[in-house]
Amino acid sequence: MTIRLYNTLTRQIEELKPINPGKIGMYCCGPTVYNFQHIGNFKTFLFEDILDRTLRYAGLEVKHVMNITDVGHLTSDGDEGEDKMAVAMRREKKKSEEIADFYTEKFFNDWDKLNLRRPDIVCKATKHIPEMIELIKRIEANGYAYQAGGNVYFDVEKFKDYGKMARLDLEQLRAGARVDVDEHKKNGLDFALWFTKSKFENQELTWDSPWGHGYPGWHIECSAMSMKYLGEEFDIHCGGIDHIPVHHTNEIAQSEAATGHQCVRVWMHSEFLLLDKQKMSKSKGGFLVLNDIIERGFDPLVYRMLVLSANYRAQLNFSWEIMENTAQSLAKLRKTVEKLKGDVKSQGNLQSNEEKVNTYRNSFKEALFNDLNTPQALATTWGVISDKELSPQDKLDLIFEFDSVLGLNLEKWEEAKVEITPELQSLLDARQTARANKDWGAADAARDQLLALGYKVEDSASGPKLKKI
Repeated sequence: MTIRLYNTLTRQIEELKPINPGKIGMYCCGPTVYNFQHIGNFKTFLFEDILDRTLRYAGLEVKHVMNITDVGHLTSDGDEGEDKMAVAMRREKKKSEEIADFYTEKFFNDWDKLNLRRPDIVCKATKHIPEMIELIKRIEANGYAYQAGGNVYFDVEKFKDYGKMARLDLEQLRAGARVDVDEHKKNGLDFALWFTKSKFENQELTWDSPWGHGYPGWHIECSAMSMKYLGEEFDIHCGGIDHIPVHHTNEIAQSEAATGHQCVRVWMHSEFLLLDKQKMSKSKGGFLVLNDIIERGFDPLVYRMLVLSANYRAQLNFSWEIMENTAQSLAKLRKTVEKLKGDVKSQGNLQSNEEKVNTYRNSFKEALFNDLNTPQALATTWGVISDKELSPQDKLDLIFEFDSVLGLNLEKWEEAKVEITPELQSLLDARQTARANKDWGAADAARDQLLALGYKVEDSASGPKLKKI
């Protein structure tokens, strides 16, 4: 069955044709580890995880590479502001390496809680400075770079296809470019490949280079590391939609200027997560991290299921009400799996309906192989559950097969047994009494106390139940 994916470069859904038959090289832009990653960032990482799992489900051998940016990313995606690591150093009064290590560990803690598959290669920018220097030397030798004020800049005017993926109107951009931001640039659209002390005197992380003691620009990092691990031409490059106009545009320019040919076949991008209909952003202060979700009593996999419920190229609005509804859907799915396990034990081996099984399997594949249509894939899963012509074993086998891509961990999930201590029972009773008296403030206070102790209350027909968070 053919896999078809939306290519941002061509603005079309295209058949995936691996450069090397049966194998896929995939590079994904990872985090800048100066702060916690918000759940909007994880919407992109979840999309990339579904892509990775789908390709493997299709029988392809995937080499998934992701970078860790621990130097060079300024507070804007261009060359304005200062290094984000320097901002974090000032904020936390720690060395950059300490900050990078701390937030990298926190990032992967959240990564694992969302049941994301670890990339095959995770590469830190600071460990690949020699590769970046060599790539800049190639760009310079090919006539696409110049030195000014101690720094090395990419000369956008020399690269005729600059902005082709973002469909940028260069004449309009030139007219509005802020040339006063960096007096050393020939053109306001030019971007830095290498900074020296002439740009930032107090940069902690610096290296020797042919152009002076300094450090790399953000964009060169991904070009150098993707080429190192995937070669000068590879299949798929992923990231968030905000990477299109600057970071990925610059990546294309510098990579193709160095090699003289197209380096990436397919570019894929995830749309924004919206909070109160606004883009989630660390710079603006309006963002939620995974721990905020957990503290509200939600299993992190509820968020994973929420992301699955929408197409990766569609904006997704986040609210606590939507999370509650999604939590109920996941709980129903889990309880169904538990019931099916019991049915299999009690009913024994029933005859399999192979025709139906293959119909659902093909429907699931058609959804995923059509540009990762996860909402349709989930609908197919629910169709399996409600089909009376399938045996419990057929249903379980299909659900677990589908979950190898959906990643909801259904096969391993077991409802935790909660021991009701006198303290917990007292808070449950207080909440029930308050609810009966319509004292919603007191009821919420009891609920919050239970949350603080690590328990979520779920109301059911048989009364309230506690779940360990």
